[in-house]
Amino acid sequence: MAKVEITVNGVAYPCRQTMGAMLRFKRETGREVTEIRGDISDYCTYLWCCVCSASKHDGLDFDLSLMDFADSISPEDIQAWTATLNEGGAESEDDGEKKSQPQ
Repeated sequence: MAKVEITVNGVAYPCRQTMGAMLRFKRETGREVTEIRGDISDYCTYLWCCVCSASKHDGLDFDLSLMDFADSISPEDIQAWTATLNEGGAESEDDGEKKSQPQ
């Protein structure tokens, strides 16, 4: 499966659903990922969490706050990402092991 990347301010960052992303979402919102309401602010927050987590895992600097991140992406970026998730693009290969991510 192709890696999912999000370009922010001209820099491509990895974006994967991980347990760390889910924990970050809970810390930011007080709700579980399974409780995402489907509004753009939840999706933006979860996207930021996925980029933060994947970047940390990959050893990349990603120091944008949630608001700086939100100021740097468009609703179309979020729509493209959610479309990727809905198409099964949430599966990733990491260290040769295929992992299916919950939606």
